[in-house]
Amino acid sequence: MNYARMVIEKEAPEEYGYDRIRYNLSESSIADQKLSDIGLALPDLTLFYGEHRGDKDLRALIAGQDKGVSPDDVLVTAGAAGALFIIATSLLSASDHLVVVRPNYATNIETPKAIGCAISYVDLDFDQGFAVDIERVKAELRPNTKLISVTCPHNPTGTMMTRADLDTLIALAESHKCRLLVDETYRDLSYVERLPAAASLSPSAISVCSLSKAFGIPGIRVGWLITRDPELQETFLAAKEQIGICGSVIDEAIARTTLERGDGFLASLLPDMARRRDIVQAWIDGEELVDWVRPQGGVVGFPRLNVDAGFDLDKFYTRLLEEHGTYIGPGHWFEMPKRFFRLGFGWPSEAELRGGLAAISAALRG
Repeated sequence: MNYARMVIEKEAPEEYGYDRIRYNLSESSIADQKLSDIGLALPDLTLFYGEHRGDKDLRALIAGQDKGVSPDDVLVTAGAAGALFIIATSLLSASDHLVVVRPNYATNIETPKAIGCAISYVDLDFDQGFAVDIERVKAELRPNTKLISVTCPHNPTGTMMTRADLDTLIALAESHKCRLLVDETYRDLSYVERLPAAASLSPSAISVCSLSKAFGIPGIRVGWLITRDPELQETFLAAKEQIGICGSVIDEAIARTTLERGDGFLASLLPDMARRRDIVQAWIDGEELVDWVRPQGGVVGFPRLNVDAGFDLDKFYTRLLEEHGTYIGPGHWFEMPKRFFRLGFGWPSEAELRGGLAAISAALRG
């Protein structure tokens, strides 16, 4: 493995310093929750080694979200990032090939790079609504392709595939005898009809999700992967055991309680997040220098700056942060041009969101 730090992590707001940021519009989740916010008191847990696959009741709650999925199909991991690392290192070697839709969550690209496998990118096009071009995915397949990697709802654009597109990608993986990885971290934050977990539709598909983004508890580091292929699940379990044996029983207890209350939490959260999305839409409608593809899921969008070639983008980002205290995620976090940026509307308060949007307009004209 040839590790290199991910740019998105080197420039993360926690690395820069939260106390130096007034309007943080770079985050990709809802606001971080405290134990008291979710009304949770920890039971008197015995701090032993937990079940290697993850707490059985937690796995049952996860499996119960989709037809055809059993608790044995679920492996609890250290966040979605842990799941993605297990999948990449289990399936890919330096002699293999990966097709990845870009932009994408950095781990879906950087871990395969560290492994040294060949990577073909299918870049999404703003002018095509950031829709996945399945024919281009198909054209990139090789005899040694082991994995097709997508996210849905998409990170960082917030767009979603149709059910027909998902079915077509699954059929493509089945016919090519490779795997389809669908990072579904934002699935609970869908503003249109939520797609089924890809893994529930085929043993060739692998689903990944977590509680970090939709439930605002990234600090407990609980995510999961789902596969209905028992042999592959055994390989993933072996990887988890060699990395860390099992998860934290404290984290998994919090995760279990969170999912038990999940439907009620999401029922109040989704209208609030949809309203925040409308705040951004109203700002964009009135801001001639910014456009976006309206997100269908998640709490981030990927706007584009409508500026000419002579516009100094580096100076814009510096001015926005140093003069206006506003942080957004520049396109280079996702190997995209700097005229794009990730805009998070779920983490800040409404007042902070409005203040940050006004700051972007001010910095563009500074």
